[in-house]
Amino acid sequence: MSIGSVLDLLRPDFPDITISKIRFLESEGLIRPERTPSGYRRFSVADCERLRFVLTAQRDQYLPLKVIKEQLEAIDSGAATLGVREARARAAAPEHPADRAPRGPASVPPPRRLGVVPGEISADELRVDHEIRVTRADLCAQAEITDAFLNDLIRAGLITPGAAGFFDGDAVVLARVARAMAEFGLEARHLRAFKLAADREAALVAQIVAPIAKSRDAGARARADETVRELAALSLTLHACLVKAGVRALGS
Repeated sequence: MSIGSVLDLLRPDFPDITISKIRFLESEGLIRPERTPSGYRRFSVADCERLRFVLTAQRDQYLPLKVIKEQLEAIDSGAATLGVREARARAAAPEHPADRAPRGPASVPPPRRLGVVPGEISADELRVDHEIRVTRADLCAQAEITDAFLNDLIRAGLITPGAAGFFDGDAVVLARVARAMAEFGLEARHLRAFKLAADREAALVAQIVAPIAKSRDAGARARADETVRELAALSLTLHACLVKAGVRALGS
């Protein structure tokens, strides 16, 4: 199936699914559709069931992508089964009284911990376990962009190479997103507005964290780093909610 056919197949159960969302899940390694010689994605029935598993886990169990990916790896190794129907049945089953946690508004599940909104971005997803160094050629290959397009992103200030000329993993993801947005007519110069907004948010986070980082007690640096991740996660979640609200307002 083409990506458009997959979209039509999933939309009845997941109205918010988009082509960009499917591409993002692919870039995160959660699905691996085949490619035709001309580069078009081709999805199998197994790919669709895998997508359905990911979307169901996000919607019904509020799992972060990192956890979902670990579950899929267990499935790939044979340690578990996809179990989409079983997952749906468990989600629809009534909770045991002992498992039921106090809730606020009916439609808002309780946060797992400070700074984490269920179903949205968590601070753990912003943790960098190791630095990835990517060459210019590898970045273009992995993001499926041309060298000229990469130059446009660099000129717009969206991507900045390191001192040795290497790029990090975030640069690859950013380039993929920029390429996807270019398919809608948005050029690198148009994305400059996103960069300026992100810089303002980062500056605000820096102001809040500065007093923690300057503290002389042990562990101050670690607490500052964790606070940065918490605030960044909240900022990204807030931004997503505001964009959704704005889009809904345009359609009303």
